[in-house]
Amino acid sequence: MTDPLAEVVSLLQPRAATTKVVACAAPWLVRRTGSGQPFYCAVLEGSCDLAIDGQDTITLHAGDFVLIPAAHGFATSDVGNPRAVDRDAVSSPVQMVPGGVHVGDPDGPVAARMLIGHCTFESPDAALLVSLMPRWLLVRGEPRLATLVQMINDESRAGRPAREVVLARLLEVVLIEALRLTACQDDCRAASPGVARGLADPRLAAALRCLHGEPARAWTVEQLAQAAAMSRSAFFERFSRTVGATPMDYLLLWRMALAQRLLREGGLSVARVAEQVGYSSASTFGAAFLRHVGVSPARFARQPQERGVEREAA
Repeated sequence: MTDPLAEVVSLLQPRAATTKVVACAAPWLVRRTGSGQPFYCAVLEGSCDLAIDGQDTITLHAGDFVLIPAAHGFATSDVGNPRAVDRDAVSSPVQMVPGGVHVGDPDGPVAARMLIGHCTFESPDAALLVSLMPRWLLVRGEPRLATLVQMINDESRAGRPAREVVLARLLEVVLIEALRLTACQDDCRAASPGVARGLADPRLAAALRCLHGEPARAWTVEQLAQAAAMSRSAFFERFSRTVGATPMDYLLLWRMALAQRLLREGGLSVARVAEQVGYSSASTFGAAFLRHVGVSPARFARQPQERGVEREAA
């Protein structure tokens, strides 16, 4: 049976970038501005606030794990620190210490200790796939996930053979574990709209598996509602609210992601790729692809070779 969650994570191609242990002494604040790369944080002891600019403030406790698939502006601080929501606030002093970094008063007691890290999604269509994920996700008190994160920390600091391969696999497992655990938690704040929440709903999961199992089929909302054993209007509203996209928009996004993978792999004509992702003609597919990806399918398929020529010339 098709597993939509595994498919999304596999296509993302996650890779570890940086990871470190941060010890914090109150009062403290660290504001970060990112370029949309994934950020994760596991609280090892104590508590802290995570303020995601303009949208949410989450209080994290020991055992919690949070992931922002596309991090832009956010801040971590001691609990209740009013400066956390001030975008102009200056970060607290940071010192390098054995085993990581120290934030805040260098002589103050440690109020929180966290394992934080950045990773990358190597897929060229990562932005498209991230749109299918929750804006942020939070998992509370799951020892299994904490163990996986600690394994990433250990592996990133060791010089063992096949280190990058192991890190990539661990990150895939962490992402899948975090997404499915998030969707199963009772606290609805723990999962913003995305495919994980859709899969946690048995009725919506049936429709999602239809879309992923036969992406080339000319699905209608009525057919998907029937698979979910719901009325058309109730299904449309529930799918849109839970997944964060209408059923047809989700299908379009998934088709574009699959098309990019097929074009990158090579071996298929544009017409054949169009057929495999549900388009009756290459011209119709080409127009949709250009609109959503920004380049034509033929140009997209040539880009790896063009980048190779550029590297050789350099």
